[in-house]
Amino acid sequence: MLPSTPEETQAIVDYMNWQAPDLTVEFLQKVYAETILNQQHVVWDVHTNVDRWWVITNPTNLYSQVQFPNMDLAVTFHVGLCLRVPRGQRARLSELPVEPLAACFRHMSDASDALASAQEVSDFQTVGVRCREALLAFTSAAQTVMPWAVDLANKPKQADFKAWVDHVCLTSLAGHTHEHRRHLLKTLLDEAWRFANWLTHAKASTWYDAEAATTTVEHALGLAASQVIRHIRAAPESCPACGSYRLSPQRGYHSSAPELEWERPTCDKCGWVGDPVPILSSPQDYANDEVPTPEGDCVIPTVPLRELHKPRRKD
Repeated sequence: MLPSTPEETQAIVDYMNWQAPDLTVEFLQKVYAETILNQQHVVWDVHTNVDRWWVITNPTNLYSQVQFPNMDLAVTFHVGLCLRVPRGQRARLSELPVEPLAACFRHMSDASDALASAQEVSDFQTVGVRCREALLAFTSAAQTVMPWAVDLANKPKQADFKAWVDHVCLTSLAGHTHEHRRHLLKTLLDEAWRFANWLTHAKASTWYDAEAATTTVEHALGLAASQVIRHIRAAPESCPACGSYRLSPQRGYHSSAPELEWERPTCDKCGWVGDPVPILSSPQDYANDEVPTPEGDCVIPTVPLRELHKPRRKD
């Protein structure tokens, strides 16, 4: 049996009460944990007044031990189910917590749509144009939320992609300890930019080139956007209280500014809570000095919604 916190245990009990309200949890224990593709899946053995279930997290789902008597089989099925989520069930752009960088992902959505119907060289060039626009949209937003603060005489032009990538990497990943992280992020963005530009003008490109551009740019932007968002929201790398890396964002509203949504980091291990920061939807909002500062611990978290299915009940 693995150690667990009262909060973790209660979360599983609440999940069972939600998914199977006709069952009563009599006993449960955390029995296994495995990290697959940077996502940890925790397995709980849950005993009810009728039968037993495996509850596996990220995303949380439950499996009857009658159908899955072997835990390894349940984990394999769960991971395979996570990897094969249909494309139509992916989160919509409006649901992604990427403010204020949504514009670059709108361009990436356009690139993916163009790729789906691409057949000729001109179509592949269009994919390159969309990828290039997505990268420029990223640096355009990033230079607004992370403005050039020193040596204004040498401030690069707005369309100088590589110069602004350097600025973003040096600002969000400052210091010697981030040297290799900076190099990785900068190299990914620079090479994605180079390939997208080539594809835009290539006369002998193929569909596979267009696919490579879309995949590479999307991956680079995902890593870069995550880094910028963590920087502007002042999210620590680990919990200041216990050192755990199990930090999660928590969103809610404040009575002093009910029109604004706020976010604060929380530790899933010890319960530490960081300071809330406002979620501003556009880069231009960051130039506004009139954003209020909340006073007191009265941010009310909102519960994230997930599309889950309940188990079939026996007649």
